[in-house]
Formats: sequence, C-alpha cells, structure tokens
Amino acid sequence: MSLTGDDVRSQPTAEAAVRAEGYTGGISDLPLEKAKEIYQSRYWRPLRPDAIAEVSVPVAMKLFDTGVNMGNGTAAKFLQRALNALNRQQADYPDMTVDGAIGPKTVTALVSFMNKRKPQGETVILKALASLQGARYVEIAESREQNEAFVFGWLANRV
Repeated sequence: MSLTGDDVRSQPTAEAAVRAEGYTGGISDLPLEKAKEIYQSRYWRPLRPDAIAEVSVPVAMKLFDTGVNMGNGTAAKFLQRALNALNRQQADYPDMTVDGAIGPKTVTALVSFMNKRKPQGETVILKALASLQGARYVEIAESREQNEAFVFGWLANRV
C-alpha cells in the first residue's frame, strides 16, 4: 500500500472535525455530550461497528479507535484484509472485496472466523488489526519525513 500526501491529509484535525459539526466554541470547552455526538455521527454510525460488537466488543472498539485516528474506510479495510488473509485460502469462508465498508459479508466472515478459531481468534484478529495500524503509521512517516517526529508516539500509544 502506498500513501500520497492526500492520504496523510485526508483525516481532519480534531478542531476541523468539531467545526464541521457546527461547534464554534473553544476546543477545550467542548461539552462532553457534544463530543459524544460528534464521535457518534462522524465515526461510530458510519463505521457501523454495532454488528461487529455482537461478535466481539474488543474488535469493535479497535475498529472505532482506528476509524477515529485513520478514517473509517481504513479501519474497515484493515478488518477485511485481515479476514481475507486468515480464511485459509477460502476454506473457512469466501474472500470479500476490500472496499472499506462493513456490511453483511464482512460480519459473516468475522462470525465464521471466530467460530472456527474459538477463543484464540479474537486475540489473533486484534493482533492483525494492530499490525496493520502500526504498518500504516510507519508508511505515513516514510511518505513525509516530518511525520517521523510523531511515529514513536503513534506506535507507543495507538498500537
């Protein structure tokens, strides 16, 4: 996966996100309820992790965290890529299109994976998601030298 400058700049800053939602006050004064509304409307609902949470709350929370930090499409693609790689050449479930949208095929694949791999499956899928997230941070730093100042913190705190 290669990154362009547009990929790196495609995620709005926290301030831009709250401004886009109509908040005009100081960021440090943002009420908790307004912050929750913004997270719901910009990240939770578009990513649709409720169906994922029915299978695994930790996986849903990892997707949400990744969506906030890297974009919902990226988070969904990470899950789809991981599930495709873990399906044992489609013996457990068919490959899906990596389109960045969590729909019935993605949820069905996750259910099949978790049923096949039992308790260790959740640990493995979480490691796969963290690995993809970490690799993305390294790619971001590689694509723009100024981002090297942030990559240590990203890896220490986000992965």
